[in-house]
Amino acid sequence: MATSQKNNLAKDSNPSKKLSKKERAQIIKSLMLEHFPAPKTELKYNNLYELLVCVMLSAQCTDKRVNIVTPALFAKYPTVSLLAKADINELKSLISSVSFFNNKAKNLITMANQVMDDFNGEIPKDQDSLKSLAGVGQKTANVVLIEYFEANLMAVDTHVFRTSHRLNLSNASTAIQTESDLSKLFKTDLDKLHQAFVLFGRYTCKALKPECQKCFVSTFCKTTKNFKPL
Repeated sequence: MATSQKNNLAKDSNPSKKLSKKERAQIIKSLMLEHFPAPKTELKYNNLYELLVCVMLSAQCTDKRVNIVTPALFAKYPTVSLLAKADINELKSLISSVSFFNNKAKNLITMANQVMDDFNGEIPKDQDSLKSLAGVGQKTANVVLIEYFEANLMAVDTHVFRTSHRLNLSNASTAIQTESDLSKLFKTDLDKLHQAFVLFGRYTCKALKPECQKCFVSTFCKTTKNFKPL
């Protein structure tokens, strides 16, 4: 579809009356990829081990906060083998400004020991193996695979959940169901779309004060209400 045609459709006062959900999804997909041609995580890392730790720490916490604590964390524990031997109180002190740091510290040490014992010290590279690690659910596993391997997967965090519901791409009540809806709608470029939706939700389609005047898909918006997974 030509850019001018997409823009004209996006400006239509009631695009939902003329387009099917699948058609709307394809226009939104094209516009997202145009505005975010090479979207990447804002977490700072140097290797797969560091990425996994960063993503685990980022649960219900900002990337900015995670980036503040990880330099000292990785200086102290530069490898998974050293993290496996970490003193939990020392680890807690290093990540104490991160939300739920007590549980995250426990999970990090358990995860590191699982990697050493079950995966010969190598961070696993498939979804099921990653999900077997402490503190790693489907969202965390997918984010790691999306970011490091550009896997064609969708991960649904609070930003993706909120924005996809506002754009009427999913009515699911859970993140997992929303992930399934978006994956079926978009099919390809899921890794780029995940990152695009995160950045879109973080800086434009904010939870409390969405900047609708700057939004390039505003005519597809169902509501500015803040959606939260059940």
